[in-house]
Amino acid sequence: MRDRDDEEVTAFVRARYGSLLRTAYLLCGDQGKAEDLVQTTLAKTVVAWPRLQRSGGIEHYVRRVLFNTFVSSRRRRSWWEQPLGRLVEGRTRDEYVTVEQRDWLRRALDGLSARQRAAVVLRFYEDLSEQDTAEALGCSVGTVKSLTSRGLQALRTRWMEPDAAAEHEVRYA
Repeated sequence: MRDRDDEEVTAFVRARYGSLLRTAYLLCGDQGKAEDLVQTTLAKTVVAWPRLQRSGGIEHYVRRVLFNTFVSSRRRRSWWEQPLGRLVEGRTRDEYVTVEQRDWLRRALDGLSARQRAAVVLRFYEDLSEQDTAEALGCSVGTVKSLTSRGLQALRTRWMEPDAAAEHEVRYA
């Protein structure tokens, strides 16, 4: 790579790293895995940088690589940890409700399939349109609608489970 390309890559990484890391965290639910996911994404981007500059599709490419790498990693369960159904110890209550709500949402997102989770994160966290989400995931708009609908239904179902409802009542009673 030329020095100019190095400077452009560095500027791009500085500008987008925080946003990519937040999105990766929502997908992975773990800071370390999110950092690994972003690092892998950026490494693939650097390799393709000259081609991407000619085509002008850097943002689209990075987003697509991020989600494809995440979905692929979920298929290789040996790389991904197998979560336990329930912890032996109950989690400690935090006095800040918003922290608990974010934690609940992160755990609920863990229960979705990788593609459902990617669709929900892209649509409602990244605030992409259905068309942009379809392009990022490499599928049709109808598939995005289906994935999003099923993902949201699974989150609603999880919210209505007795444990979640009891936690909700205790917190807000």
